[in-house]
Amino acid sequence: MSAYNAFESINEAKADMDHIYNQSDPRAYFHELNKLDYAIPDTAKLIFQTLIGHLQASQNDTIHILDLGCSYGINAAILKHDLSMDKLYEHWGQKKMMDATSEGVSAYDKKFLADTDTSADIEVIGLDLAEKAIAFGVKSGLLNEGLVANLETEALSARAKEKLAPVDLVTSTGCVGYLTEKSFDRLLPVIGEGHQPWIANFVLRLFPFDAIAKSLDKWGYVTEKLEGQTFFQREFASDDERDQVLEQLRDRGVDPTGKEAEGYFLAEFYLSRPKKDAAEMPIERLFQT
Repeated sequence: MSAYNAFESINEAKADMDHIYNQSDPRAYFHELNKLDYAIPDTAKLIFQTLIGHLQASQNDTIHILDLGCSYGINAAILKHDLSMDKLYEHWGQKKMMDATSEGVSAYDKKFLADTDTSADIEVIGLDLAEKAIAFGVKSGLLNEGLVANLETEALSARAKEKLAPVDLVTSTGCVGYLTEKSFDRLLPVIGEGHQPWIANFVLRLFPFDAIAKSLDKWGYVTEKLEGQTFFQREFASDDERDQVLEQLRDRGVDPTGKEAEGYFLAEFYLSRPKKDAAEMPIERLFQT
């Protein structure tokens, strides 16, 4: 079975949110995420900030981030504007938003973001299949650039290659499982022209990362897992989702006792870097407090 088919089978255990993932604005999507206490962007924030700090120290310039599976620009909001999921839930759930048009929501967003502290030394490019979500992220100013592409099935356009040339850091907080090594094989030749970006993935314990790590190895990367740590993503949407996920984990030989069995998805963190960078500072030292 190919990695794609294996991941597709695993994804059948998860609640389907496709119908709200690609709307003209984030209200419906965030309404559902809030009910499930979706929190992985908050969980990832400190990790990403640490990586950004190390990259800034070495190059003293704007850090260009490519966020894979970016949806409406959630990670961009949290990193560029120092926001939290609670703030975003409050913002997109407020009463005046309920009857607003999508144009109105975008206008509210621009004003909301203008009143936040904005990091001038971070720029975020979002890449996703969801064309409407990408368009919203760009229009509202959450994303500096937006690219619509299916890396599983198609090569990147010439425009995309140009936009991705300055990328320093690739991030994801839940798209592995929808993206396989095919996507990274298409991505690696065109990002970071003249240098190798760091690649930071939060991966649900449902999904093996071996094939992607092997693919990255071909491009000169060393992949390290932050051992002994798991990261809360969201609660299960139903008893049925929980039961299917626990069954999938046990089929993979992953023990959910005291973890997913408590009622929520957990992710692990993988960092892929050029061999020289990984040798100079192993992942444990990178995140020493």
